[in-house]
Amino acid sequence: MAKTMKGLAAAALVAAAAFTLLYRAGLAVLPLAVTFGTVAYHLGVRLIIGAAYDAVMGNRADYTRRWYQPKAWEAKLYDLLGVRRWKSKMPTYAPEAFDPARHSWHEIAQAMCQSELVHETNVIASFVPILFSLWFGQLAVFIVTSVLAAAFDLVFVIVQRYNRPTVIRIAQRAAQRQNIKTA
Repeated sequence: MAKTMKGLAAAALVAAAAFTLLYRAGLAVLPLAVTFGTVAYHLGVRLIIGAAYDAVMGNRADYTRRWYQPKAWEAKLYDLLGVRRWKSKMPTYAPEAFDPARHSWHEIAQAMCQSELVHETNVIASFVPILFSLWFGQLAVFIVTSVLAAAFDLVFVIVQRYNRPTVIRIAQRAAQRQNIKTA
């Protein structure tokens, strides 16, 4: 998934540059230049945000913090959205971070919290391009791409929050078994 995302970001950037050149040459392709530029922004900023969180946190978020705790209303929302049916179909940028053969359940829960933060930050960053409409016009293109990008990241926030309580229960059971063995 990482190669695909990086490749798409690069392709969108190249397409944005090409359509910008065509627009400057007199062709009516500004909406395409803006669309590809916005897509390049959305993909690029997600890569940068993810790398920044990884550099600072290293998948070691404290899942006991209040921010990560499930809210009372979340279970009803997840049932309404049918998260159980579609969550396994979502791609994972770095599946190795969530692999129980490589990491303890405690470490996986920490990585899930960091992933949630990345996607929440991405939701906010999704709306920055709307400001570009002040210079380029094409407000509708900026709004549509921003809303779609934010919705995309919200789906991943939901999946992380849906799965984390189960992973934490597994981590706690594993810790209890470990304590019993060492006692």
